[in-house]
Amino acid sequence: MSDRPEIVFCYYRVRPGQEEALVRLQHEHIETLRKLDLITEEPATLYRGADERGLPFLVKFFTWRSPQALDAAHQHPEVQRHWEAMEPLCEDRDGRPGMEFPHVERTVI
Repeated sequence: MSDRPEIVFCYYRVRPGQEEALVRLQHEHIETLRKLDLITEEPATLYRGADERGLPFLVKFFTWRSPQALDAAHQHPEVQRHWEAMEPLCEDRDGRPGMEFPHVERTVI
């Protein structure tokens, strides 16, 4: 397994009225991941938007220190509490889950 950092793109389909709560939770989540040294020093970024129907969504980018850091996050109770708290703030839409977490590679254009 590689020990290279992994960029993750987090897509949250936010329940109407829950956007501010989810934004606060995102800040706490990133602080926890930094405290546990599971993500790189590169700044995490959070974007807000609305879909074609005006329903809110958030997009977050951050970089796991390594695949092993992601595995460690899945085992850490504090991180799991954040993930569990995010779930009810999101909703499935258009056949897509409320939260998606694809890993991506940065490409300069």
